[in-house]
Amino acid sequence: MILAVAAPVATALYMNMKKYILIFGLFLLVAACRQQDAAPVPSTWEEMVAAGSNTTVHLMMWQGDPFINSYIQQFVKPRVKELYNIDLQVAGGQGNQIVSLLMTEKEAGKRSSAIDMMWINGETFYQLRQIDGLYGPFTDRLPNAALVDWNNPFIGIDFQQPIEGYECPWGNVQMAIIYDSLLTPQPPLTMEALQQYVQENPGTFTIPNDFTGMTLLKAWLIALAGGGDALDGPFSEERYRKASALLWEYVRSLQPYMWKGGKTFPDGPATMHKLLANGEIHFSMSNNDGEVDNKVLQQLLPPTARAFVFSSGTIQNAHYMGIAQGAPNKAGAMLVINFLLSPEAQYHKLQPAVWGDGTVLDRNRLPEEWQEKFNNVPGRTYAPQRSAIDSLALMELAPEYMIRLFDDFRKEIIEK
Repeated sequence: MILAVAAPVATALYMNMKKYILIFGLFLLVAACRQQDAAPVPSTWEEMVAAGSNTTVHLMMWQGDPFINSYIQQFVKPRVKELYNIDLQVAGGQGNQIVSLLMTEKEAGKRSSAIDMMWINGETFYQLRQIDGLYGPFTDRLPNAALVDWNNPFIGIDFQQPIEGYECPWGNVQMAIIYDSLLTPQPPLTMEALQQYVQENPGTFTIPNDFTGMTLLKAWLIALAGGGDALDGPFSEERYRKASALLWEYVRSLQPYMWKGGKTFPDGPATMHKLLANGEIHFSMSNNDGEVDNKVLQQLLPPTARAFVFSSGTIQNAHYMGIAQGAPNKAGAMLVINFLLSPEAQYHKLQPAVWGDGTVLDRNRLPEEWQEKFNNVPGRTYAPQRSAIDSLALMELAPEYMIRLFDDFRKEIIEK
């Protein structure tokens, strides 16, 4: 949920709304041109390859990071073209835009969707399952799914929800706090230390009013509820009320000392990275623990940038690809997703200079030559090693917690 808190923000939101309306209109136009009953999904992989080759696949995904965009456009797109003669068409959209598009198509009785596949997780997965917007189960049809580390709960479970084959994991990340070691030689590793730091250095800390910010609040919510698995399982109103009362008390203790006096909040990590690079704030953050490396490589952050994880833990999760229930090219979408699970694609994006996105593969299941490659990926320079923070990983909470945090952050912090 987004709140206009200042005239410039309101203007930006208005422009974004116009952009999404335009995108949505274009998708409806495309859908109108694709109004044919979807072909039956082939029963064998050989038939899947035959049906999906020489086709166009429409992917909707978040496009807010140039490294991720480059990975898709410069690596994935040409490779699926080479392997299957698939023309992968990519358009921007995430979360509510995807849900709204599929919901509107369903209400309009459209048999064929404007999109074949989409990058999703958590709350969006939950909402799409509620409206029967996802095709599946399909992951057992993918040959490379046999290489996935399904026993890892951070991969096989999405926001406390078994994925049941209705989305396919293709990356795994953990939230990290990014800082400039020149400005902050000793970063605050606990919530208490952060509180003291912010009060002694006013204006240097803030929270983005977006998915990343709410993910940080979830980690704090878990810590204040008792840590570890204190909030695991289905959403509990009673547990949420008790823990969130402590959370908002903590955030309000920081608010007067936050950037802009805690009256305005950045729209996301990209803005925060710029503020950190300019020295205006001392901390940024990312849901990808390896992001600091590629931001230094992009020269968006100085080489003195580093990242850490709070001692109370941060959220680790996977991200997924789903196939629309009304996708006209399910076979083509499965070919693309199967490629995303290939050792080649997973190894390429694991490299910090490419993306630094964690793999979902069980390395022990890989052929020996790929095991050797995965064990010798160029090391991280600025981010903590995954092995050093795995013990601090927290499971995602049920999606209702995220929905409530967005709403209550507005009510308890922004509007007060």
